Amino acid sequence: MSEIAVERIENVLRIQFNRPERKNTMTMHMYSTRATLLNSAARDDDTRVMLVRGADDAFSAGDDLGDFLHNPPKGCDSQQARCITALIEFDKPLIAAVPGVAIGEGGIVLTHFDFAYAAEATRFQLPYVNLVLVPELGTSYWLPSQIGYLGAAHLILMEQPFDARRATEPGLVMRVVAEADLTATALDTARRLTRQPAGAARASKRLMTRGLGPQMAAAAELEIPEYASRLQSGEAREAITAFFEKPRADFTKSITAPQGPRL
Repeated sequence: MSEIAVERIENVLRIQFNRPERKNTMTMHMYSTRATLLNSAARDDDTRVMLVRGADDAFSAGDDLGDFLHNPPKGCDSQQARCITALIEFDKPLIAAVPGVAIGEGGIVLTHFDFAYAAEATRFQLPYVNLVLVPELGTSYWLPSQIGYLGAAHLILMEQPFDARRATEPGLVMRVVAEADLTATALDTARRLTRQPAGAARASKRLMTRGLGPQMAAAAELEIPEYASRLQSGEAREAITAFFEKPRADFTKSITAPQGPRL
């Protein structure tokens, strides 16, 4: 079974994260596939809109930490970096249908979408600090610029779970709908967008993101090596091991600064 399923519905390219047994966590291979799909869709005149959702009862529970420990991002030439660039440069409408859970990257990636709908029961969390990691995808810039530093600090540093209604406040999602209506709502928006003049829609998106894109790209350049460095630290490995084994990590034994990534 493919980790990412692809289906075309008229001029809509529908992408589904397809690891339901792992809550659709993202492997490094999935980052590479997403980058390829985004870049191909950007060049394909028959693709007017991309719609993304997660299989079953999750959008995505974030990065697959086990896979990342074995295949860590190696700086700004990693598959993760390639995916971030593709997201920032994608100039066609990008729509998300968000069921179940959206954790870490699975929630923060919504900052790159033009339309995002969440089911009423969807739950969000950004648990980077607890795992001794840092925000990703350029959101260390986007969150403070969107909701102010205090709001961003609360989401990142306190890392408390929040519901779909709360997710509308920082703009992670634009509307909350019933679970049964989630995919239909997102697809209806996608179809309406395919009837808009394609050139004008793309030009308008480029104009609206012309200042945001470079700032997010610059933030991502700082985030990726920091993320990779922390991922390889003993402190992070202890936290991630504790995450899988459930007990809380004891950071009093890990007080040294993480070393730089091994390239």
